[in-house]
Amino acid sequence: MANIFENNPHCTFTWSALGDITKGRPNLGTQLPVAVYRIFEYAMFDVLTHKFGLEEGQELFRQAGHTAGMEFAKNVLAITLEPTAFFADLAEKLSALKIGILRVEKFDPTEGSFILTVGEDLDCSGLPPTGEMVCNYDEGFLAGIMEAYSKEKYEVKEIDCWSSGAKTCRFMGKVLR
Repeated sequence: MANIFENNPHCTFTWSALGDITKGRPNLGTQLPVAVYRIFEYAMFDVLTHKFGLEEGQELFRQAGHTAGMEFAKNVLAITLEPTAFFADLAEKLSALKIGILRVEKFDPTEGSFILTVGEDLDCSGLPPTGEMVCNYDEGFLAGIMEAYSKEKYEVKEIDCWSSGAKTCRFMGKVLR
């Protein structure tokens, strides 16, 4: 039996690797509890940070998020829309998929910068406050989405997080020029 990554010698993730979830899960469906997602995410982060250190673990999560964000944008979003409609589409899709509730605080296409908030964030909402920013995967995910949309590389940093004591996650992004 072939591994889903065997057909590509570089083991590159593509949207098609997700398969036909509806067909494969006719009884259980496409949804799962947030706790199950977090079990995977936090266990993977634990393994990566023990093997490579905290900073490298965080960077690997950003890179994974970037890859996922690029594929998500190309396969789920209408990336040819003007910015207002694009962000509305992104907000609708993130909500429908129960990833989070997106709000655009600022978007400056000339400067290539934005500030977004994600309420009820899948990765961290409800965590105990530790004073840390923990949404490294989300940083990469948003950077990948914005790169697929704008065709420019973005750097995204979380500036508020549920885990830092805020009640929403806030991300600041800018084009790397």
